Amino acid sequence: MNTFNQIAWLPLCAGVSAVGLVLSFLAFKRRGAASGLRVAAWALLPLAAYLTGALQALWTIGSTVVGFVTSLVFSPVVWAGVAVAGLSAVLFVVSGFIRGRKLAGGRKKTAEAPAQPTAGKPPVAGEARPAVAAQSPAAQKTSKGDDDFSDIEDLLKRRGIS
Repeated sequence: MNTFNQIAWLPLCAGVSAVGLVLSFLAFKRRGAASGLRVAAWALLPLAAYLTGALQALWTIGSTVVGFVTSLVFSPVVWAGVAVAGLSAVLFVVSGFIRGRKLAGGRKKTAEAPAQPTAGKPPVAGEARPAVAAQSPAAQKTSKGDDDFSDIEDLLKRRGIS
């Protein structure tokens, strides 16, 4: 049912614009030219919307949105669809967290692995590990820092930045 054609839009829009222009005159007298002109600009919009045909487009958009919202609110099938969409979003988020933890766990394990394997034999439970603290802590930091940034330093030297 098209209710747009059942309403006399021209007199309605012209009346709203006329009332707005009267208010514009009052605003001009009380608050100044800037305020009066702004109210006049707003007052002319309903008449302009009718004359350009934009009023019918706005009516169609509004009635479509209202129809969608009322069907959303009053339909249990639509609410079931919203619940399934929410469940899908939760599953995406949970899978992202699980994947992130899996990748972080893998990186952590490779970082904890010994840098130099022993000469081909697995470590025995009672056997003492080789002393890593043979170097001083300052020397360990320096050697680790050199390993971490050596690629960057080489790149900077090749580019002439040092």
